[in-house]
Amino acid sequence: MCHDQWLVKENISQLRLLMSDQNLQLLPDYEQRIHVLQDLDFIDESSRVQLKGKVACEIHSADELVLTELILDNVLAAYEPAEIVALLSAFVFQEKTDTVPTLTGNLDRGMKTIITISEKVNERQTFHQVILSADDSNDFVSRPRFGLMEVVYEWARGMSFKNITDLTDVLEGTIVRVITRLDETCREVKNAARIIGDPELFTKMQTCQEMIKRDITAVASLYM
Repeated sequence: MCHDQWLVKENISQLRLLMSDQNLQLLPDYEQRIHVLQDLDFIDESSRVQLKGKVACEIHSADELVLTELILDNVLAAYEPAEIVALLSAFVFQEKTDTVPTLTGNLDRGMKTIITISEKVNERQTFHQVILSADDSNDFVSRPRFGLMEVVYEWARGMSFKNITDLTDVLEGTIVRVITRLDETCREVKNAARIIGDPELFTKMQTCQEMIKRDITAVASLYM
């Protein structure tokens, strides 16, 4: 009898929690985010996950909405592997730098494309009043996102670590960390290419990983 009484009390507590303001306070934000995903075709009107949504589920190391749009718009097909990793560096680098990178025409066009896509995503989030934290922000304009593009591009092309550090004022440890995270991002884009059935992108991303995993960035510890 005591056990039955305890079960009833627990059930009452659970029901009160479900009806409480504390449980409902995040519901508007949840619904706003759902509307954003529907507008961008990540899910349909019945909240069923679409191809974009499946691709976004593979992205964990970068902004999944912007990067998924970049992949599904077939933007990366126009770039060589070294250029792709340089563009992807914008998704993992967010630290302050006073150095203005020297970019090729292709990289400059790619940078503008990323900004255009991020502004489209931001417009939908602003329209539906989705509030993002500083860590979740996909602002590619006012935040320092493209500061290591030249460094990563030259690294992928075979320049030594000593020489690429002369191209920027960013600390060496930060450069290593960005390149290490880029390897993870490349792996996620490769998985996305497998899902959408794009063997050319899959092969390019494998090449990207091979190009950046060398020298100091391939060592397990900097103290070794």
